[in-house]
Amino acid sequence: HPTAILSMKKIQRSLTTFFHLFLLISAADSFNYKTFFLKVGLNSKSKDQLTKVFGILDQDRSGFIEEDELKLFLQNFSASARALTDAETKAFLAAGDSDGDGKIGVDEFQALVKS
Repeated sequence: HPTAILSMKKIQRSLTTFFHLFLLISAADSFNYKTFFLKVGLNSKSKDQLTKVFGILDQDRSGFIEEDELKLFLQNFSASARALTDAETKAFLAAGDSDGDGKIGVDEFQALVKS
């Protein structure tokens, strides 16, 4: 039955995606934000959708994602995920902080995801 085949393909694709995500989030110093954004499909989201994601990541509602919030980035996607290492957090922050203020605003986040 064609629908069953399509469903199986979707299931296999989902499992493959989750396996890749597991690999991305499990090993220390292995996090690559560009690969992560691609694998979870963030790079194909609209600006409005990215603004909503930003709102989730901005835990203290300051209008910015600060270093301590960035460190826990993966846990917003999976409660059992590890925290980013200091090196990963600093690299992620440096990539997103285009104005050098030490934090990532919504426009910077959208640009980072789309980069």
